Amino acid sequence: MMPETLRYHRKEEALEVLDQRALPFQVRHLRCRRASQVAEAIESMAVRGAPAIGLAAAFGLALEALHAPEGLPEAAERLARSRPTAVNLFWALERMRPLFPLPPEERAEKMLAEAETMLEEDRERNRRMGAFGASLLPQTARVITHCNAGALATGGFGTALGVLRAAREQGKELVVYADETRPRLQGARLTAFELFEEGFSFQVLCDGMAAALMRTRGVDAVITGADRIARNGDCANKIGTYGLAICARHHRIPFYVAAPWSTVDPATPTGDQIPIEERDASEVRRMGEERLFPDAYPVWNPAFDVTPAELVTAIVTETGILRPPYEESIAGYGKNH
Repeated sequence: MMPETLRYHRKEEALEVLDQRALPFQVRHLRCRRASQVAEAIESMAVRGAPAIGLAAAFGLALEALHAPEGLPEAAERLARSRPTAVNLFWALERMRPLFPLPPEERAEKMLAEAETMLEEDRERNRRMGAFGASLLPQTARVITHCNAGALATGGFGTALGVLRAAREQGKELVVYADETRPRLQGARLTAFELFEEGFSFQVLCDGMAAALMRTRGVDAVITGADRIARNGDCANKIGTYGLAICARHHRIPFYVAAPWSTVDPATPTGDQIPIEERDASEVRRMGEERLFPDAYPVWNPAFDVTPAELVTAIVTETGILRPPYEESIAGYGKNH
């Protein structure tokens, strides 16, 4: 059974966070009682994935309202600094902000209830997204994924992996290729963990092998998640996604992005305005405790890249499938919802 990413314990007044840094070899949890602890869990990638980050932040604010209500504005600012690229984080903080002025005697309970509602909504949203996305896949399909966009990255079921789960529930036969996703190996450690636990037919491949796989074995689709989608359809996702999309276009393979509407940021015109987080060089220099090359070698370590909208075949959301031109389809969605 897939461990839950987030679970709130009312008796202990604490948020239990699955520490994804230990997977797949160990299942362990962190207990967070303050927003600062949640922020640290997000920054260290104990919890990761855009939807899960937003949900964790919502619970972090509820914890702060319970334990230190006078510090809510500062807690919101601290959480906002934890990961700058994932727009779901800011969406969740803004959803909670109207509850700040409530009387202290009801504020904490209202905020906790709102966070729990958001968690349940995310699970339902992912299932609807999965059903829409599954319709894009043929009866027998070879699919490449990148990073982890599964149950571990969300409140449950997943975005990109949710599409694959839904397709299998519909009786479709899948072979999944999970890019390892350097430098933190979320594909090899987390996506493969989910696929293995649920009995999928899959293989892990190094990021640089995807193009050769497309050419020699044939691939029917590439499906990834996203951390922020600009108004024109440019999609920010884990570093390496852009190169995968270029390879897919060259080999005439559809490239799909599965993400909830909360990942779409109409306030950001294009991908050029999406802030790209740069992480510590040690993630590239080391593999666990093993040093791969000397510390004196300079390193560039962006956590995300931006895939231009023209390389995206379709964007799968919880209410349907968006297609180019995305400037129009995203604007049309916003007007009707």
